[in-house]
Amino acid sequence: MGNEFGRELFTEVHTRAEFHSDGTVEVVKTDKEQPDENTYLKRKDIVFHNGTIEVDVCGKLLADAPDYARGFIGIAFRANENDSEFESFYIRPTNGKDCTDPVRKAHGCQYFSYPGYTFSYFREFGIGGYEGSVDTIALNEWSHIRAEITDDRGVFFVDGNKVLEVNGFKHGPKMRGAVGLYVDIGTDGFFKNLKIECAD
Repeated sequence: MGNEFGRELFTEVHTRAEFHSDGTVEVVKTDKEQPDENTYLKRKDIVFHNGTIEVDVCGKLLADAPDYARGFIGIAFRANENDSEFESFYIRPTNGKDCTDPVRKAHGCQYFSYPGYTFSYFREFGIGGYEGSVDTIALNEWSHIRAEITDDRGVFFVDGNKVLEVNGFKHGPKMRGAVGLYVDIGTDGFFKNLKIECAD
């Protein structure tokens, strides 16, 4: 699949999107107050199982962003028809190359699975392996995300560097669904050059 960003190809899921003439799309979360929810711009003409997803992302902070906002921006994949289940990977640009706090630095990227398996769930129960550091990212700068998805395994790259590997997606190896452009609380998210390659 190509990198078309025509409005007719997408559905806003608890988001507001603006399609710019330079080929970027701007996405902001709406009417949801909790983190790690179904807040994405969904590409509605693709049913994705295995393959690769690539996109350039730039996370900025909205003027009214809360103190804990991190510029959260990334992808959702295998989203079902009613957006009640999906897998996701995102980055936290404020926790990247400009971050001096080692604890936050270790939380540069995140895998989560909706519903239930949020970052707060993993941390509350001390479940590791779903976050990683990303040294290349920052607010107001473009980064490249690449996800290689095979059954219940995902390998995630940012700016050409492997940053996270997940073995055992929470929805299992057979889940299929749409791809989305994900944003979270306080993020003014920009996306371009979306490329989806389906392997089956």
